[in-house]
Amino acid sequence: MDHPLIDLINARIARAETEGAFDNLKGAGQPLPPCEDPENAVMNRILKDSGAVPEVVSLSRELARLRAELRETGDRTKRRKIIADMSLTEARIELARRRG
Repeated sequence: MDHPLIDLINARIARAETEGAFDNLKGAGQPLPPCEDPENAVMNRILKDSGAVPEVVSLSRELARLRAELRETGDRTKRRKIIADMSLTEARIELARRRG
């Protein structure tokens, strides 16, 4: 079943084409850039544009933050908690790497 607005969408595209809206676009006539994952290209673009990062990257940033906090903390109780959090984060990084 087609989208209920498909006729409107096609009409607007045809009108824009007739009016020359697609003439002289940057990259016109050039091949598209290579795409490693064409099925998820739109989703990947949205994630990239919104600043999303792979889980390994966000966990690595968290680990770096914990290391900096550990260097700045002298309290033994807090240090034990930070070290435990670091250990857990390192395990999560390893799991994320295995998942790919």
